Amino acid sequence: MTDTTAADAKLIAPRRRRRSATAKPLPLIALSVGFVALWVIAAAFPFLWTAWGSFKVEADFFSRQNWMNAVTGVQTLRQTGEAFTMDGYEGAWIEQEFWRAVINTAIVTFFVTTISLTFGTLGGYALARSGFRYTFWILIMALIFRAMPHVTLVSGYLLPFFELGIWGYLPTTIIVLVAINQPFTLWMLHSFFLSIPKDLDESAMVDGCTRFQAFRLAVIPVMWPGVITTGLFSFLLAYNDFTVTSMLLTAENQTMVPKINSFLGSTQAEGKVMYAVAAVVSAIAPLFVLIMFFQRQIVSGLTAGAVKG
Repeated sequence: MTDTTAADAKLIAPRRRRRSATAKPLPLIALSVGFVALWVIAAAFPFLWTAWGSFKVEADFFSRQNWMNAVTGVQTLRQTGEAFTMDGYEGAWIEQEFWRAVINTAIVTFFVTTISLTFGTLGGYALARSGFRYTFWILIMALIFRAMPHVTLVSGYLLPFFELGIWGYLPTTIIVLVAINQPFTLWMLHSFFLSIPKDLDESAMVDGCTRFQAFRLAVIPVMWPGVITTGLFSFLLAYNDFTVTSMLLTAENQTMVPKINSFLGSTQAEGKVMYAVAAVVSAIAPLFVLIMFFQRQIVSGLTAGAVKG
């Protein structure tokens, strides 16, 4: 019994030494927690402050006399009889018909994401499994195209669009955004496919699958985190775009970001800049929900793309 106890003590002692060696000192932990807390506050404050101010009147939220008016809502209480008001949201969504911009944004983002992922997945898989040297040069040309400023690309489309009479419509903008976004999706998905061993699809082909069946049944199920990550970035490109949509869409077909800019440019003189504030909150809120919903897939997708083989 004594020998067993002594043996257990010998095994436990090195574990305790390893734990004590790897244990972080308390000041370092406090510094890390404080830094993370400070970063979260600094990152979240602009949105939280804007969300709070969207329920106030302009005289409070943009008060030059006392910034505390945005907190207490003195003018909001005086003008509306309540500490919070929905006037900004009613003016943006109903009076200025911001809901039309929301529908246009949903259409553009859906088709841009779907088309970009479809061609990016097929092209990325083909390039990842290709043994030819031209694969490298295709990716380099795609990278150069993606690095060009959007305004230089859109300017080349304007004259043909005017001559063909297709300027100002959503399908035209979708085509341009897909052309801009496709090199990015190609690079992202190509790196993800490189992280998947070729033995996976070769084993499926040995079992009787065609190349496309092996791609669909064996590779794609493993690729879902990478596809979701790439799709999210494609979605954000179309969702947040200003240059392309403002240059290619009419006022009736505007998406959310150009519509918000029109609030700042046209209604600010009337003292209704709160329309833009309410519209900004309405546009940002879905992004928080989206990121929180897909956070695990995004992290696993980025990690998978960072490791090859």
